[in-house]
Amino acid sequence: MSVAKEACCTLTEPAIFARETSCDCRAPHEKLTIAQARRGTPVDRPVRVYADGIFDLFHSGHARALMQAKNLFPNTYLIVGVCSDELTHKYKGFTVMTEHERYEALRHCRYVDEVLRDAPWTLTPEFLEKHKIDFVAHDDIPYSSAGSEDVYKHIKEAGMFVPTQRTEGISTSDLITRIVRDYDVYARRNLQRGYTAKELNVSYINEKKYRLQNQVDRMKEKVRTVEEKSKHFVYRVEEKSHDLIQKWEEKSREFIGNFLELFGPDGTWKQVFQERSGRMLSYALSPRESPCNSPPRELSPLRSPSPPSPPARWHNARPSPPTSPKGASASMSSMSEGDEDEK
Repeated sequence: MSVAKEACCTLTEPAIFARETSCDCRAPHEKLTIAQARRGTPVDRPVRVYADGIFDLFHSGHARALMQAKNLFPNTYLIVGVCSDELTHKYKGFTVMTEHERYEALRHCRYVDEVLRDAPWTLTPEFLEKHKIDFVAHDDIPYSSAGSEDVYKHIKEAGMFVPTQRTEGISTSDLITRIVRDYDVYARRNLQRGYTAKELNVSYINEKKYRLQNQVDRMKEKVRTVEEKSKHFVYRVEEKSHDLIQKWEEKSREFIGNFLELFGPDGTWKQVFQERSGRMLSYALSPRESPCNSPPRELSPLRSPSPPSPPARWHNARPSPPTSPKGASASMSSMSEGDEDEK
């Protein structure tokens, strides 16, 4: 449980600032060789490794160098020295971050155990003895400064120098070069975010030019947004049109198929028409007779019966003229028979 708590504190709590002397070990500080340190000796204390620098615009290259320094030996206590603004401006040049900002940046690196403020530009034996430093870690490229071709030359000669590898493609100078190269872009961006021209050290004419360029960029962005929306709308319309045309074609094929099924050469409608035509022709050629046992037709109640014919014995009655020769002869015979009866 205590180990887990210790690890948690190591990852969450910032590194301490170095005191007048930061070594709490009461045992005599024995000088170690690199071979001894790599074997994990001495067992009563960690190996104290010192790494120094400016650490302006703290970046991944700085962090990787400190990670290498921390992992040089099985048990390493890493002290990081940060030079002040006064020394840095004197020997190297102006910094972007102040010394206090650089101190705080180093404190929150997970590989750092202790931060030493206002570190010396050149490491003296007295300084190394005061802070009980076993080894100094830095990249192996000769660092010429303060009138010396390599400020770590005497450390290397003493066998206390352990090299680390630089990370290619990233450095403070590279970052500053990017800013200088794209100065107009960053100036316009900060003006847009509310910084004044005075704060950015931008002239009145450049300020107006940058603001005009920002307006043009905003207009271009609006036009680009409208174009994207228009393209999306046209694509949706084309997609919908394609779906409608496809559905129309399917319905058309279905309609044509149904039409041919009904009215085509072998369609249902032709068969029905032929059957009905044959049935009507058969009715016309052989009409059906009425059955013999059909009931007599009754007179309609609206039609009155015809009056009875007068009796034949009436003398004043005249027979109706015959409609045919047979009828005429029949009538003549009946008249002669009547005369005979009267006689």
